[in-house]
Amino acid sequence: MATTEAAKFNNSDLIPIPQPPAFHPEITTISPAHDGLHFWQFMISGSIAGMVEHMSMFPIDTIKTRMQVLGSCPIKSVGLRQALHSILKSDGPAGLYRGIGAMGLGAGPAHAVYFSVYETCKERFSRRNPNNPAAHAAAGVVATVASDAVFTPMDVVKQRLQLGSGSPYRGVFDCVRVVLKEEGFRAFYASYRTTVLMNAPFTAVHFATYEAAKRGLMVGDDETLVVHATAGAAAGALAAAVTTPLDVVKTQLQCQGVCGCDRYVNGSITDVLKTVVRKDGYKGLLRGWMPRMLFHAPAAAICWSTYEAGKSFFQELNNNDDRSSLTT
Repeated sequence: MATTEAAKFNNSDLIPIPQPPAFHPEITTISPAHDGLHFWQFMISGSIAGMVEHMSMFPIDTIKTRMQVLGSCPIKSVGLRQALHSILKSDGPAGLYRGIGAMGLGAGPAHAVYFSVYETCKERFSRRNPNNPAAHAAAGVVATVASDAVFTPMDVVKQRLQLGSGSPYRGVFDCVRVVLKEEGFRAFYASYRTTVLMNAPFTAVHFATYEAAKRGLMVGDDETLVVHATAGAAAGALAAAVTTPLDVVKTQLQCQGVCGCDRYVNGSITDVLKTVVRKDGYKGLLRGWMPRMLFHAPAAAICWSTYEAGKSFFQELNNNDDRSSLTT
């Protein structure tokens, strides 16, 4: 009798009660994005890095701009020393920082876009392969197209103010007002096509060189500040050297009609190149190459080391938050 009842019990039609899944704390937490960071943390790190980079190297950028503008006053020579002497003579030390306000307004948002887009695209393009130079280059190109759309208007204002006392603008907002009134909104993007054509190869060379140099300099998995700075300097110098002619074209378009500079009717790159070669020979296409390299080598070192330091800060912050959530 007992055996029969047990058999009946084992074959019962009772509805089984599903068991709750095993608890996994790592699944219940919101997973950070690529490299253990959220999207907004890439933006903040990039924004700080961009502002530190450009603000600290601004005097070199001013010298480069003056050297690249044909027909502008008072710069007539392509020599670095002569350009610096002329700026100090006509405008004093403050002339080296004219337009830095525009740089501050543009560099932060532009670099926030730049680095966040780069990190997002790098993760998607690399297909989990961190040593894919083609993915790094492609991600850099996409990032620069996006960031240039943000930065180009303020870059126009910055370069026009960098022309010094001969510039007709009293400051950043006066420049914006006058350009809008006299030339229209399109004037702020007259150089956008050239900027993208310059920065696309610049960024491709820059990021691919940086990632390769960083891997070559690293000892094990130790990414030190010296590694980031050295790799960044090498990447910045190489990328600057190969894109100087297009940077000359960009400066010509952004400063056209100001302080005696040529004005270009259609704004084509070919038209500007022909004008530069006619007036100054092929050497005119290399105007400002020395200050450009002197700018980008240390600027890239500053930018990358600051950016990676920002990433490290947020990674540690996220790890602490994860540990705290597991203990509660």
